[in-house]
Amino acid sequence: MNPLIKFFRTKIYTAVFLLIIILLIGIAGYKIISGYSWVDAVYMTVITMTTVGFGEVVPLDNNSKIFTIFLILTSVVIVGYALSIITEYILSKNDVEELKYKKMQKKIDNFKGHIVICGYGRNGKQAASKLSAYNKSFVVIDKNKEIEERLKFDNIPYVIGNANEDEILMQAGVDRAACFISALPNDADNLFVVLSARQLNASINIISRASQESSYNKLKLAGANNVILPDKIGGDHMASLVVVPGLMEFVDNLSIVGKSNINIEEIAVEKLYNTNKPQTIKDLDLRKNTGCSVIGYKDQYGEYIVNPEAELELAPNSKIIVLGRPEQIKALNSQYNID
Repeated sequence: MNPLIKFFRTKIYTAVFLLIIILLIGIAGYKIISGYSWVDAVYMTVITMTTVGFGEVVPLDNNSKIFTIFLILTSVVIVGYALSIITEYILSKNDVEELKYKKMQKKIDNFKGHIVICGYGRNGKQAASKLSAYNKSFVVIDKNKEIEERLKFDNIPYVIGNANEDEILMQAGVDRAACFISALPNDADNLFVVLSARQLNASINIISRASQESSYNKLKLAGANNVILPDKIGGDHMASLVVVPGLMEFVDNLSIVGKSNINIEEIAVEKLYNTNKPQTIKDLDLRKNTGCSVIGYKDQYGEYIVNPEAELELAPNSKIIVLGRPEQIKALNSQYNID
């Protein structure tokens, strides 16, 4: 709990305790000094403490009047103290929320080369989960205020607002981001957001969701590097489970679903050795050093080679794809200080 909130809650408990004490003193005083019944004593104490101005139950004698004066003066101080503490607590709670939001925005402002996810629906949440497994820095944009509590609970940096507005995209750091994922449910919204993101950052890698196949070319033309059709992928996957079920089950087991079971890693060759002196896959000998196997190669032009030869020379700005058990992937990352 925030120390400031805890401090004010302690003071509230103190104020409530004082109110109860003065209430009990008032009831006992009217019962003993004035000889009131318990109901009349409670009634007189309450109207005296709240200063509502109702008349006495019965005329007061001098001792009762002196006690009433004491009760009024004491009640004014204690009730005033309680009201001030409650007011400060409410205001401080709002201030704490504001401070939390400013702290989060400062964190976002320090991001560079991060990922921006637009939309925290089903696809956006899955993307966030996958990125978390890779310990990647990312920011979520969503205009739905109700999503905010879920983002807070998941401890995800976020910006609440309409991604169609450039100010919101800039607030999420699109101009400094390495990748932008547009996962909005509406293709027209994705199209507009992709256009805006591309305009704000010409070099950003944009991945967009599309519901209709007719939107594919439009999104590519708008600036998306990749367009994903979830329904098409889902249908292809189900059909593959019929045609080659064993193979698809194996591929599914290679999915990255959390930090403890990462099986596949894509690594830039610059992280593995000094590219000023070219090396081959055989020279790296990752199988012997880490247990991981090289199953793919992406050259500097973006062309892929599946199951590359051991004698393949690794060019600068290229990447290799490795396969291994979680502990082998962890050993690889640790040995080469891969984030």
